[in-house]
Amino acid sequence: MTRMHGVIFVLLGAAGVAGAAAGIEQIVDFQSDAVGGSPKGFTIAQTGPGAAARWEVREDASSPSADHVLVQTSDDKTVGHRFPLAIYEGLRFADGAVAVRFKTISGEVDQAAGLVFRYHDPDNYYIVRANALEQNVVLYKVEKGKRSDLKPVDGGMFSYGKQVNVGKGRWQELRVEFSGQRFQVSLDGGTLFEVEDGTFSEPGQVGLWTKADSVTAFDGLHIESREQPTAR
Repeated sequence: MTRMHGVIFVLLGAAGVAGAAAGIEQIVDFQSDAVGGSPKGFTIAQTGPGAAARWEVREDASSPSADHVLVQTSDDKTVGHRFPLAIYEGLRFADGAVAVRFKTISGEVDQAAGLVFRYHDPDNYYIVRANALEQNVVLYKVEKGKRSDLKPVDGGMFSYGKQVNVGKGRWQELRVEFSGQRFQVSLDGGTLFEVEDGTFSEPGQVGLWTKADSVTAFDGLHIESREQPTAR
């Protein structure tokens, strides 16, 4: 295990997924980033209109990881498809997992925290998000800039993610595992649902996501490639 610029690197064996090649695990804790500055190793982007996203490293002693956290601070109330993004530059891969601890802070239009995977550009990626106003977790695809929810495999055609307790102002952990066309979503260590979709199969990046005026803190971004990833 090696730490560099706030990232912990761990080499993985092949035991995690049958037949998978050795992969790489990275944990981003933002500890080497200056408070008040932008996070190193991330590209700031946005899907949709509205004021530009603002991602800032702050101190937060309540974090269960370490006291440096990443906060999306813009509270632009543009309704609709305004999705601030912080995309990790380090890896591109197709199969693996990504998890993060999050805390929703404020938002009138929305209070959302999300994980992006198989990201290709601001208009094409998968996103799983938890919402403290709606009290649910939903997995979507964003294709050509349009977001649409993906139904849980056992939920029926009218299902919409999973109703679950998402608390404002407290830390929780969101996780998604993805292999081929199958995705599994968990919150605080408990599996919520699985989804199948084949829209994006090629390797992509992972990152963080919010919506509208959501002010949300993130920490302990845990990235696990189940294959040998390629550079960006």
